[in-house]
Amino acid sequence: MRRAHVLAFLLWLEQQHLALNRATVTDVERFLAVPRNRPWSRLTVSSCVASLRSFFRYAWERKWCASNIGEAIDAPRLYTCESLPAGPSWTHVKRLITGIGQDSSRDIRNRAIIILLAVYGFRSSEVARLRLEDLDWEREIILLSRTKQRREHQYPLVHEVGDAILLYLRKARPQAKRREVFLRLLPPFEPLTVSGLGTMVHLQLKSLGIKLPRYGPHALRHACASHLLAEGLSLKEIGDHLGHSDPRSTRVYAKVNLEGLREVARFDLGGLL
Repeated sequence: MRRAHVLAFLLWLEQQHLALNRATVTDVERFLAVPRNRPWSRLTVSSCVASLRSFFRYAWERKWCASNIGEAIDAPRLYTCESLPAGPSWTHVKRLITGIGQDSSRDIRNRAIIILLAVYGFRSSEVARLRLEDLDWEREIILLSRTKQRREHQYPLVHEVGDAILLYLRKARPQAKRREVFLRLLPPFEPLTVSGLGTMVHLQLKSLGIKLPRYGPHALRHACASHLLAEGLSLKEIGDHLGHSDPRSTRVYAKVNLEGLREVARFDLGGLL
């Protein structure tokens, strides 16, 4: 990312017919203020400023610029937990799930994946790594290894979620020796990659026609956390559910408007599927 910021600035300098050794703090400020198709947040601006500061310190040591202007570049002030969760409302999540058909193998698989992401707040890598032996049908639990915490978590296998996975296993999953649950639908039936999973979720969320800062699997993780908070769970309980090792990761959800979320459906998925 730092390299991208510096390259973008150097390209802008070239477009302005300015040499690096003549660049000033004012030029940097002009670059940061350039109108963009997707306006930068204060966090993005701050990240770019940090990149340019490092670059100009290096450039000053190499005598590439007239002065060490990196020390004079101002960054916007950031606040702890400033950003709000960037996820769809639970109403939109319900519409997303009910809008996916159950006729084609692709839709059956994608529907099961999206339900897992939304209900449990799993990370895309955790869903991609999920194995057949992680589904304990007798005890009705899902066993999940959290890479960040290096321990195994157990989740109750909600009946509606189990039904979606069973439909996939019986009607859509290719007959393959692989132990991963979710596979590609074309030979050689390799496990679905994190990238492929992310692209699928991105397209499905886009199809809703709603505007979101992000459309990937993490948006559904945010939706899950916000929904749990609306249902009255504590931040500690939400953090445990999401597998957060640092409580500060969950603190951001305390800023969500609870009253605005009270109308969402119950977490037991009643009437959802």
